Amino acid sequence: MEKQGLRCRRLVLVPCPLQGHINPMLQLGSILHSKGFSITVAHTQFNSPNTCNHPDFVFLPLLSDDSSSARNDSDDFVVFLSSLNLKYKASLQELFTRIVEEQERHEGLPCIIYDALMYSVEEVAHSLKLPSIILGTSSAISWLAYFAYPRLREEGYIPSQGSKSMGLVPGLHPLRFKDLPLYDCKNEDRILELTATLRNIGTSSAIVWNSIDCLEQSSLSQLQQQFRVPNFSIGPMQKMAPTSSSSLWEEDHSCITWLDKQTENSVIYVSFGSLATLDEKELAEIAWGLANCKQPFLWVLRSDSVHGSNSADSLSDDFKETVGERGCIVDWACQEQVLAHRAVGGFFTHCGWNSTIESISEGVPMICSPILHDQRVNSRYISHVWRVGIELENGLEREEIEKAIKKLMVEKEGEEFRQRAANLKLKAELCIQKDGSSYNSLNKLVELIMSV
Repeated sequence: MEKQGLRCRRLVLVPCPLQGHINPMLQLGSILHSKGFSITVAHTQFNSPNTCNHPDFVFLPLLSDDSSSARNDSDDFVVFLSSLNLKYKASLQELFTRIVEEQERHEGLPCIIYDALMYSVEEVAHSLKLPSIILGTSSAISWLAYFAYPRLREEGYIPSQGSKSMGLVPGLHPLRFKDLPLYDCKNEDRILELTATLRNIGTSSAIVWNSIDCLEQSSLSQLQQQFRVPNFSIGPMQKMAPTSSSSLWEEDHSCITWLDKQTENSVIYVSFGSLATLDEKELAEIAWGLANCKQPFLWVLRSDSVHGSNSADSLSDDFKETVGERGCIVDWACQEQVLAHRAVGGFFTHCGWNSTIESISEGVPMICSPILHDQRVNSRYISHVWRVGIELENGLEREEIEKAIKKLMVEKEGEEFRQRAANLKLKAELCIQKDGSSYNSLNKLVELIMSV
């Protein structure tokens, strides 16, 4: 096949239908489209991406007889993933078969790029002799933490240490047992099954990471040794992709107008992502921590953030009167734009990987309150390895929140966090420039796609 035909090759992307997974997949699609590839997105009908934001992509819905039960609010994430992969496997088979029949008459076979959590895709692609590439949407160190679970269980550390143990995990310094993802999952056998599934990449040709060598060089090297296929770190993807929103929520841009009125580095931005929910006590603790710190704040508070009630209705009149115009509360914000704003001096975050890498890319230090899974790993690295943030060790308590905000935004120690964050931002910028690590990895990925 001629090189030009390969350059126009069709790529079929299969994202996991969660906001934190859709974002990097569509960003990767935009990056590769700018390199001359045609992009098709095979997506579930729940949490489906906004097709209007990506007019150059083809979107094909996957069908399921029972998609209603494959929701992202499952109490057991492992069960959710298993259900998701089972329910959409037949539809993937049908869709890929149809694409193959169409492509063979014109441009040759497509290449499949799938989220690692959509692991059933590889089996379907292999059955049709289609090349496939994995996208890892979490941090590299969190994957190593997942893969350590069988070893830790065999050595007797799990479950006897307990999910709140402050002890250091052998071989994963500086992670503690309480930092491990899936550590408090109810069914150990399912954890072992999931880690074995994720480790088995089958016939996939490569793995792409939304990460940066300057952040995770050691962890990325370990993953390269484990998987024995090319690993490409091409983050931060949101800085390499042409700007287009992939948000499942309607973004409230009025907060930018409010930010424009604030002084430089004065605002603490608060967001716990698209999935986290709070009880009313936790909401009150956050609210009064923000009220008592005396700093301006922008708070993303989804209407479904509080169990059983509208979040905004749960805020007391006393709180609203106390903060007045000092606080801006929205359902959802254009996070990349917010973090890049001159007024934002800190990010109070759940430490999802997208939020983490976006904050680092803009040089914004963090206050960490991880909730589940890889967020605990990211939080530990933010606070103890990269040292660009403060971890709330005792949960959501108003006094600790107030103290952390003041330390980050006002005190001398906060200036040190800000300087380290600025240094990381500069390193991240260098990675995506010509001859930078991410720049070179992207070119190598393009070459590999052309060759498989």
